[in-house]
Amino acid sequence: MRPTPPQRAVATGALVAVTAMLAVGLQTGSATAGSDAAPRQTTAKPDPGALPLKLTPAQRAELIRDADAAKAQTARDLGLGAKEKLVVRDVVKDANGTTHTRYERTYDGLPVLGGDLVVDATKGGTVKTVAKASKARMALSTTSASFAAATAERDAVKAANAQGSKATKAERAPRKVVWAANGTPVLAYETVVGGLQHDGTPNELHVITDAKTGKKLFEFQGVQQGTGNSQYSGQVTIGTSKSGSSFQLNDTSRGSHKTYNLNKGTSGTGTLFADADDTWGNGSTSDAATAGVDAHYGAQLTWDYYKNVHGRNGIKGDGVGAYSRVHYGNNYVNAFWSDSCFCMTYGDGSGNAKPLTSIDVAAHEMTHGVTSNTAKLVYSGESGGLNEATSDIFAAAVEFWAANPSDKGDYLVGEKIDIRGNGTPLRYMDKPSKDGQSKDSWYSGLGGIDVHYSSGPANHWFYLASEGSGQKEINGVKYDSPTSDGQPVTAIGRDNAAKIWFKALSQRMQSNTNYAGARDATLWAAGELFGVGSETYNNTANAWAAINVGSRLSSGVSVTSPGDQTTLVNTAVSLQVKASSSTTGSLTYSATGLPAGLSINSSTGLITGTPATTGTSTVTVTVKDAGGKTGTATFKWTVNATGGGSVFENATPVAIPDAGSAVTSPIVVTRSGNGSPSLKVDVDITHSYRGDLKIDLVAPDGKTWPLKASDAWDSAADVKTAYTVDASAVSASGTWKLQVQDVYSSDTGKVNSWKLTF
Repeated sequence: MRPTPPQRAVATGALVAVTAMLAVGLQTGSATAGSDAAPRQTTAKPDPGALPLKLTPAQRAELIRDADAAKAQTARDLGLGAKEKLVVRDVVKDANGTTHTRYERTYDGLPVLGGDLVVDATKGGTVKTVAKASKARMALSTTSASFAAATAERDAVKAANAQGSKATKAERAPRKVVWAANGTPVLAYETVVGGLQHDGTPNELHVITDAKTGKKLFEFQGVQQGTGNSQYSGQVTIGTSKSGSSFQLNDTSRGSHKTYNLNKGTSGTGTLFADADDTWGNGSTSDAATAGVDAHYGAQLTWDYYKNVHGRNGIKGDGVGAYSRVHYGNNYVNAFWSDSCFCMTYGDGSGNAKPLTSIDVAAHEMTHGVTSNTAKLVYSGESGGLNEATSDIFAAAVEFWAANPSDKGDYLVGEKIDIRGNGTPLRYMDKPSKDGQSKDSWYSGLGGIDVHYSSGPANHWFYLASEGSGQKEINGVKYDSPTSDGQPVTAIGRDNAAKIWFKALSQRMQSNTNYAGARDATLWAAGELFGVGSETYNNTANAWAAINVGSRLSSGVSVTSPGDQTTLVNTAVSLQVKASSSTTGSLTYSATGLPAGLSINSSTGLITGTPATTGTSTVTVTVKDAGGKTGTATFKWTVNATGGGSVFENATPVAIPDAGSAVTSPIVVTRSGNGSPSLKVDVDITHSYRGDLKIDLVAPDGKTWPLKASDAWDSAADVKTAYTVDASAVSASGTWKLQVQDVYSSDTGKVNSWKLTF
C-alpha cells in the first residue's frame, strides 16, 4: 500500500455544521493569504452557460439519483481506495450542461469528516476538475478504538462546561469517525454536547477526540449565531393559506414555509400563527403577530431571491420550506439557524422591544441553511468567518433586491434591530473595524478570533467588489472604504459579486475552505462566468488584494509563453500563441526571430509554415490590444535535421499494473553516431495518482536516467510532459526503453505514447 503522505498544513474543517447565529455577546475591547491567480485565457467574454439552471425539485432529484447510481464508478475513476465510498449530497447543473456534484466520503463504513469533495463534469460526463477538502490518502491501520467512548463523552461535556454552558449533556453517544481535516487521517470520536450556551442559545458543541490517545483534536459550535403590518418593513403582502375558517402563516407557494409563536418558550414549535381576516400584526410589539409578519416576510424574500437570481429552489434546492419561530425566550438578544429543526429562530431583543426579525437578519439566518447544504463551511477558524460572511453577503444582496422603501438596501448588518442599543448597526461591510472588533483585512492570526469578527475581511471584499473603494453615498448612507495596500479598487457591481460568491459557494468551496481558498474559488467562478483575464476577473482579484489576500492583477495585455519549441526541418508546424487583455476589442500579433519559413497570423496568433533551415533562434511574440497596450513572450525555437531519423515514437499503449513490476515500452532508433546532449523525452501517461509512478529512460547499452521519482504527496493525475537528458556519451542506435513502475496500490494507468527527439 502507498504510505500515508507526510502531514500538510491544511485548514481545519468538518462535515457537520449544524446551526448558525447572527451575533455574539457584545464585548468591550504583513503576511498575505492567497496564491497567484490562475493562468489567463484568450477569451474574456461573459458566459451565460456558466450560470446555474433553475431546477425543479424533480429535476434535481433525478440528477441526484443518476449520480448515486454512478457513485461506485466515480470512486474508481477518482482513484479512491477499496474501503472508501462516496455519498451524494447535492448536484447543481449549469445552463451549458456542466454538473457539479458534492460528495461526502466514508472509510470502512465510517464517516470521513473533512473528506468532502466536488466533481465537475461536462454535459457528456467527462470529469473536468475535482475539488477536495483533503487530498490525503485514506489509510488507517485499524478502525478499532483503544480509547473508551464513555471517557471521550465525559471530556466533551467538560469542554462545554468550561465555555459556560448550562444543563450540558451529550445528545447522543460518541460516534466513530475518520478525522481527515488536519492532514493525516486518524480514527476519532465525534461527540455532540447539548444544553444551553451561556446566553441561553441552544448548544450543539461538536468535540472531536482521538480514538487512540484521547487527545482533543478539534471542536466547533453547531449553533451558529445569525397583507401584514410589520415592525421594520411597513405594510407588506405575505404568503398565507386558509384552514377551515381561519388563515395561517403557511406559505404553500414557497414549500409550505410556516411561522410559529414560541411565546417565550425555548423548545418545540409553539403555536402556528392564525388569524380570522388574513390581516396580521399592528406594526408594534404590542401584537405578537407583528414579529411573525417580519420573519415570514423575510423568509419569503429570501426564498424568492435565491430562486429568481441563483436558480435555487429552497434552502436544500428540493422545494421544501423551512419554518420560522419568533418570541424565543425572554429578552433574548439573538437569532439563529438550526439544521436539527431546519428552522430560523428569533429572539425579541433587550426588553423584548426589538425582535431580531428585519429583512437582513432573516436572510442571514436562511443563508446559514444554504451554506450548510452546499459548502458546509465548518463554524470555526477562517472557514467559520467565511460562513458568517456568506450570511452577511446575501443578507445585503437580499435587502437590495427586495427594494423595500421602509428598509432600503445597505451594507450595514442589523441596522434596524439596534442590538447595541445605541443606534448603530451590528456590522459594517465597508469598514468592518468600525464595530470595534471586526477586522478589515486578513492576517495570519485571523482564524483564532471569533467567527463574527473574522468575517470582516470577506464582508469588506464584497463591499469593495460591489461598489469599489473610496467615498460613496448609496440610498442615503455614506461609506468610505479603505484598502490594505492603499490602492483603489474598481467595482464589478453588486449583482456580479453575488453571482460569483454563490457559484463559488455552491460549486467550489469545501468544508475547510480558508481565505486563500475562497479567493481561488471566487476567481474560478469569475473565470467561468466572465472569462479569465476579463476586467471582472481582474477586479475580483484586486478586491481580494485590497484585504491582503493574494496579489493584484494588472490591467493590460497578458501573453502566455508556449515554451521552447523543437521541430524538424521541412516538416510543417502549427503553434497557437494565447493572449488576453482587460481592454475589449481585437488583439494584433507580431513576431521576431521566427525560423525561416514560419510566420504568425496577425489576427489570430497562429504560427504556421515549414522550417527551411536548421538551427536555434530566439523568438519574441508581441501582442497589442485595442487600447495600444502591449505584452510579450520570448522563447527558443530549435529546428533539427531529419537525416537518420531525429524523432522516434512508440504510440502502442502499455498497461501499468497496480503496485506491480515495471513495464517497458521500446523504441528502435536507427540514427547513427552518439545521442544528443539534450535528448528530449516526451511522455504521455494517464494515471489517477501520478505520485505512484517511477519513470526511467534506458539506453541500448543499459545506461539508465531517472526521469521521475515516486512521490506520495503528488495526488494529481497523469504525466504528460517532456524531459531532457544528456545522452551524448552513448550510442544512439539500438532499442531504447521507457520503464514505468507503479510502486503503491489502489491506482492503475497506462503509457499512451512516448517519443525521443535527438
